[in-house]
Amino acid sequence: MPGGAVQVRIDVLTLFPGMFGTPFAEGIVRKAVEDGLVDLRTHPLRHWAEGRHAVTDDYVFGGGPGMVLRAEPVFAAVRQLQSEGAGRLILLTPQGRRFDQAVAERLAGEEGLLFLCGRYEGIDERVRLAFRPEELSLGDFVLSGGEIAAMAVIDAVVRLVPGVLEAEAVAAESFSTGLLEGPHYTRPRVLEGLAVPEVLLSGDHAAIRRWRRREALRRTWRNRPELLAGAALTAADRVLLSEVIFEESQRSREGEG
Repeated sequence: MPGGAVQVRIDVLTLFPGMFGTPFAEGIVRKAVEDGLVDLRTHPLRHWAEGRHAVTDDYVFGGGPGMVLRAEPVFAAVRQLQSEGAGRLILLTPQGRRFDQAVAERLAGEEGLLFLCGRYEGIDERVRLAFRPEELSLGDFVLSGGEIAAMAVIDAVVRLVPGVLEAEAVAAESFSTGLLEGPHYTRPRVLEGLAVPEVLLSGDHAAIRRWRRREALRRTWRNRPELLAGAALTAADRVLLSEVIFEESQRSREGEG
């Protein structure tokens, strides 16, 4: 295969495998699969459900609204898939740890991942007790199921698999250094009175690197200041940040005046 040996196998266990067709038929994930770097497989949970109607959900013991995914088909599916080479079980759930770039980087180093997409009111608790999956959440909001969350996690992980993207491009992305990425410009040089910063046209690569780092610090300080506490800032970064804070405070005072 063009890209060499498979780096990671990704399996998805879901009631709606068709949801994954269009999103992953384009872009980076498709290319990673075509290059042989990622082996992506979707599996319909109903294949492991018993009975003529292949029922995968049932009412909640003790009463309450909604339905819950039954444990038996999940047990059978996970055991079979893992016996065939599927990797670490990942459960997408609102109760999970908040997914972030650090988790994406860790998962990209796994040889295999098996995503379990919940639906309805959730999954029978015995799935958690039996398999102890790693539980992940995109944030404090509710989706109709785990499929969209799984797509987001898979996309974030696949782009970090070695060989999928250039290492330099990945290293410069937001969160990879603990900061948000700074602004980017392309042609034309002036658009409706808005000009590309002169430093980017100067050809002075050291000045350009300094400007980009400065603007990354500025954007992070403005939009996500809490990230600065965990970022690995150098002494030079701290000087730039102090300059940024001074400039922003000056602008704020001028705006108030």
